[in-house]
Amino acid sequence: MHSRILGLFAFLLTATFLHADRLVLVSASYGKNILAITEANGDVIWSHKTAGQAKGHAGHHDVHMLSNGNILFHETWQDVKEITLSKKIVMDYDCATANGNAGKGVNIHAFSRLANGQTQIVESGVGRVINVDSAGKLKHSFNLKPGGTQNSRWARATPQGTLLVCSEQPGVVTEYDKKGKVVWDYLIKTRVFGAIRLKNGNTLIASGSGNSVVEVTPEKKVVWEIKGKVPGTNIELKWMTCLQERANGNFIVGNCHAGPNNPQIFEITRDKKVVWEFNEFELVGNGLACWQVLDGKAATRLRKQLAAVK
Repeated sequence: MHSRILGLFAFLLTATFLHADRLVLVSASYGKNILAITEANGDVIWSHKTAGQAKGHAGHHDVHMLSNGNILFHETWQDVKEITLSKKIVMDYDCATANGNAGKGVNIHAFSRLANGQTQIVESGVGRVINVDSAGKLKHSFNLKPGGTQNSRWARATPQGTLLVCSEQPGVVTEYDKKGKVVWDYLIKTRVFGAIRLKNGNTLIASGSGNSVVEVTPEKKVVWEIKGKVPGTNIELKWMTCLQERANGNFIVGNCHAGPNNPQIFEITRDKKVVWEFNEFELVGNGLACWQVLDGKAATRLRKQLAAVK
């Protein structure tokens, strides 16, 4: 018993040390409709109520903390917005009507800020990827592969300059070059949500409805996987969404629609040990699909930016 208590104390001490300078950006919908920045333990230090609740809209699927302290987010599946920490909207892009989309039924589930200051947006329904400047002017575009245009979800750039786009149907992760040429794909056959390119060159995939996270090689061999339940824990895997790779090789995983008894986000090691959990059901409810964890220098910078607006 004594050794077990010491072991638990050591685990808690290690977890506290590892995540002492961690902040979590969440964008929750499905009735919660809130942007928030929290401590690693879930204490809210900044929040902004979004308009999704008033519009009856139920889907926040992407969010980004920008280096300038602003947040790139959306309130509906037809807009992309940028808000400052003082809660001023400095960008409001109407995806439903801009750049030829009027009457076409576009839905937005993925976007990002590029190094050149442009915003990249993946237009589901319309089936294209566009880059727009700060005024909303179209600067570049390419079409998504036929058959994967109607249900795109997350999209993330790779270190090689390509773009990984997840399509719920037919459940495929497709990698495009800057001209829209398909250079790789992986058919996972579930309503896949997220994928990232790892430092080792493999691809980590959050399978959405497949209740799993899988790592596949360029040759499409599965070399790491968690499915159904995290080994040695009571954590049930439900709708798997966002992903991050930490510098130490750990994975941070989004576990949406998992109910109040499971974490919405957790960090897991290569040997499948859970070292951090984020379970703030009262704050984010059962619909936290998108988030971003900031560690180290990024968290320190954000704390200074938050302090400057108080």
